[in-house]
Order: sequence, then structure tokens, then C-alpha cells
Amino acid sequence: MAMGSMPGSSGYLNLYPERKMTFFSNTYVLGLTVIAGIGGLLFGYDTGVISGALLYIKDDFEAVASSSFLQETIVSMALVGAMFGAATGGWINDVFGRKKATLLADVVFAVGSVAMAAAPDAYVLIIGRLLVGLGVGVASVTAPVYIAEASPSEIRGGLVSTNVLMITGGQFLSYLVNLAFTEVPGTWRWMLGVSGVPAVVQFGLMLYLPESPRWLYMKGDKTKAIAVLSKIYAPARLEDEIEYLSSQLAEEYQRKKTSRYMDVFKSKELRLAFLAGAGLQAFQQFTGINTVMYYSPTIVQLAGFRSNQLALLLSLVVAAMNAAGTVVGIYLIDHVGRKKLAVASLVGVVASLVILSGAFFAESADASSGIYGWVAVLGLALYIAFFSPGMGPVPWTVNSEIYPEAYRGICGGMSATVNWVSNLIVAQTFLSIADSIGTGPTFLILAGIAVVAIIFVLAFVPETKGLTFEEVEKIWIERAWGSAGPGPGRQVREGRGLLNDDVGA
Repeated sequence: MAMGSMPGSSGYLNLYPERKMTFFSNTYVLGLTVIAGIGGLLFGYDTGVISGALLYIKDDFEAVASSSFLQETIVSMALVGAMFGAATGGWINDVFGRKKATLLADVVFAVGSVAMAAAPDAYVLIIGRLLVGLGVGVASVTAPVYIAEASPSEIRGGLVSTNVLMITGGQFLSYLVNLAFTEVPGTWRWMLGVSGVPAVVQFGLMLYLPESPRWLYMKGDKTKAIAVLSKIYAPARLEDEIEYLSSQLAEEYQRKKTSRYMDVFKSKELRLAFLAGAGLQAFQQFTGINTVMYYSPTIVQLAGFRSNQLALLLSLVVAAMNAAGTVVGIYLIDHVGRKKLAVASLVGVVASLVILSGAFFAESADASSGIYGWVAVLGLALYIAFFSPGMGPVPWTVNSEIYPEAYRGICGGMSATVNWVSNLIVAQTFLSIADSIGTGPTFLILAGIAVVAIIFVLAFVPETKGLTFEEVEKIWIERAWGSAGPGPGRQVREGRGLLNDDVGA
């Protein structure tokens, strides 16, 4: 049976269960995922390391110690870089390929790491943070797309979520490194400089990895594309995958000739897809994850634990829970589905933020009681336990699979830019808002945003579990025009095996 006429991804694999792949059944795909995911490790390490390094940067630079704004700028300048890196990363991915985009990100990140480690003052440090951010921004677009385009549909969610595991693993590693260098001369310089090592390692390993097979096919290099696909799929399924890829990308190739950034807003289907993808990215940040990851040692100290070492140790526990929760998410995302996982995650986030807020309200009313500090730590732990399996991986996974091939780089880059802009807003304002209205009210505001996020997911995000890229595209056609509108229509949709609940909200 040719895949071009198959009854949808799930129906095809039900007919041929022996062709279905599991997460660990192909070491080549898994190895490719892990190496590409080092970009996520860089992302996570940079996110986590600054929280501990900032404690010691303040000791060395009096100007930083006396200015909350300068502290926020040191943290957020990497986000400014990431914002521009993500905005251009989509174009770099589409023109030069996923592999070259990754190599470029590694070089920029390594240069930024050296600049940070050698910084003679806060301003050179800020420049280094900007360069590191540029590398992270390009990597944040590239890694999920590269992994998704090399992944069988039935395990795509878990493989893309492995990149998020690398992010959380990088955060955990950063706290370990922070603790390791607390008593070493140079403290924060080592903490920030070590971040260049994974970039150099990934650069070397990526030289031996292939380009994305879908990108190669789109660029007309079918021989190389088939060679890569042959390492992913067994012969029985390979022929079907090639035929399916050929039939689907013929239309995409024509569309690619005219694809532009503004086209995203001219097409109703693309607007709906971008709304879902960018909305998820925005809510991931505005529900407060990076207030926890950037400022967790500071939050712990605000809760009454004044020792730098103790603050870092408690933050290490939070980071470990984040990584462990992501492992759970890798399993759940292809079993429970993206939408249910996101909603359940957000419900827990709301409850956790209310607990965290209550702890700070109570602490401000009775500063003599140390119990509220532990309640705040509990709130942080619960927040991570609920956030990490769902709202951690779901936005990146959904954004790697909801856009047509011709727009995947552009839309992925735009959506990642939304993530970094949102991240920047939160990081640049958290301490100032907490200083102005109090830490308790600040976390209560985040809880309210999480409630809005639940409504958004229920209304605008479809379930994409187990669907091929083309099946996902038909969801947006159905939502935009209905079964009788432009596009393949109901008969084609049903012929592809898409059920009514697949195209519902």
C-alpha cells in the first residue's frame, strides 16, 4: 500500500503494526536527537547558570549590586540576543538548512562564552550575554524542527520533547557547576565560561550528522534525502515514506517559491496555526517558568534563606525536579496527547502559584516564622512538578509540527521570537514588580495568567498526537473553511482517516 493513499498515519500503522517504531527502536534516530538536542542543553545551561552567577557578579561589581535594573539587564540581555537569533533563525534554517544553522549557533555561543568569562566589567559581560543569546535563539528554532523532520510521526512528540529534556538537563547541570565553583577563585567566570564546552562538542559531532531529509528533498537533493531516510526506516516502510514525501512536497515546493513572512498573516489557515503556536510560547513564559529558573536562588533568599550556598542547593533540587518531570512528559506527550497534557499542567501551575503567593503574603505578615520559607520552597517544587511534564515540552513540540513545510522555518522562527520576547518581558520586570507591589501579589498575577492560558489551550490548540505533518495541515484547513470550503474537503479528510474529534478544538 502506497503511503500517498494510506488512511492516515494511525490507520496505516494499525494495518502494519510491525512497521511502528518505538522510542528506543532506532539508535540512529535517537543519537541524532541527542546530538541536535545539545542546542537545548546550551539553552538550559544559559537559563540556569546566570541565576547562581549573579550572586557572585554582585560581589565583584558594586554597580551591579546596587542596581536591580543592571541585574535584570545582565539576565535579560541574553534574551534580547535570543529574540533576534530566533527571528533570523527561521530564515537561516530555510535558506542554508538545519545543520548549518546549528553549526553557526555553536560558533556564536562559544565566542559569547569566552567574552563573558573574560569580562573586565559589567558592560563587556552584557555584550557576551548578547552573543550567547544570539546562539541560543538560533538553536531554539533549529533543534525542534531538525528533530521533528527526522522523526516517525508515532514518536515525534517524545523525540522533540527530548530536546526539552536537554534544556532542563542543562539547567540542572548549570546548578551543579554553580555549586562546584562557589569556592573557586573566579567563581562566576568559570560558571559562565564552561558553557562554551557543549557548543564546541556539538559543533564537532554535527559535522558527521546529515541534513534534515525533508529539507534536502525540498531543495531537490532527493538522493541524499533517501539515503538519510533509509537509516531511519526499514525497507518495508521506506518506499511508502518516500512516495508520501514526494507527493506532499510537490505542492510545498511551488508554495515555497512565494513564501514570505507576511504570507503567514494573509492565509487564514496559517494565521490560526500561528495563533496556536505563538500563543503557547507566550503563555509558557507568562506563567512564570523563567522567574523560577532565572531567579530561584533569589526567590529562596527572599523567602528567608540568606546563604548563597543554601540558596543554590535548594535551587538545584528544583532543577532536578524540572529534568525529572520532563522525562515524564516525554512518555505522556505521545500517549496522553499534547492538549490534555498542557491543560493538566496548567491546572497544577495555578494551584502552585497560589501556594507560592500565599507563602509570601504570610511571610510579610509574620517575618519571624521560618515555616513560610519552607512553604515557598514547596510551592516552587510543586510548580516545577506540574509545569515540566506539560507546558515545558508541549509548546516546542506543537510548534515543530503544526506548520506546512514551506513555512516551518519562518513560522517556527516567529513563534520562537514570541517566546523570547515574552521571556524578556518577564525577566526584565520580575524583580522590579516584586519590589513595587510585593512578591506575593506578583505570583498571584502569574496564577491569573495561567487561568487565561487554560482557556486559550481549550479554545485554540488542536490535538496533533500521532498525526503526519500533512494531516495536521488539514486540521487548519478544516478550522478555517469548514468541510465545504477551500482545500481538500470532507471526503478527502475522511479518506485520510481524520476523525471529527481530531479537528475539534
